[in-house]
Amino acid sequence: MNMENIAQALGMMGQGMLGIFVVLGIIALLVAVMQKIDNRKK
Repeated sequence: MNMENIAQALGMMGQGMLGIFVVLGIIALLVAVMQKIDNRKK
């Protein structure tokens, strides 16, 4: 394995991790918003 392949693999892994964190953040925001909406109804 040469350095280019390793750099490419690390870049892809970094993008994947970034994507996962973005999705988790969006889900956390949605849950927080839903809880606020539920609290208003009661």
